[in-house]
Amino acid sequence: MDQRISLVTLAVADQARAAAFYEALGWTRVDSEAGIIVFDLLGQSLALYPRADLARDMGLSEVELGTGGMTLGCNTRDRAEVAQIIQRAKAAGARILKPAHDVFWGGHIGYFADPDGHIWEVAFNPFSPLSSDGAFRWAGYSETPPQSG
Repeated sequence: MDQRISLVTLAVADQARAAAFYEALGWTRVDSEAGIIVFDLLGQSLALYPRADLARDMGLSEVELGTGGMTLGCNTRDRAEVAQIIQRAKAAGARILKPAHDVFWGGHIGYFADPDGHIWEVAFNPFSPLSSDGAFRWAGYSETPPQSG
């Protein structure tokens, strides 16, 4: 298996409500088949799929599907962007779990839950600068090209 996540599928109770939330954050849908709503991201896609259908596809009850103990992360280019995104999420209907704040390791983070309870961490990590197109990797991107020879 390649070291990659290609698609994140969120189980949602109401696709239209969930799509409206992400669109209010500024995301744009792509064409997809009936029954699924998809947003292409930087290097992967996020899909919104009816909770009951996802459970059925896996052969589970909705109770067995659970809610998952994880966060979806969105890293920002600067500290101020964390609070901006948290406020935009709140205006779109998110529940703010923790407002933007400094953390012990030198970063700045905040948390919100979307209308279906999926938890997002919005973070500025000064030790992991994003690429010019906004891509993230743990050790960051250096905008200085490597020296040859």
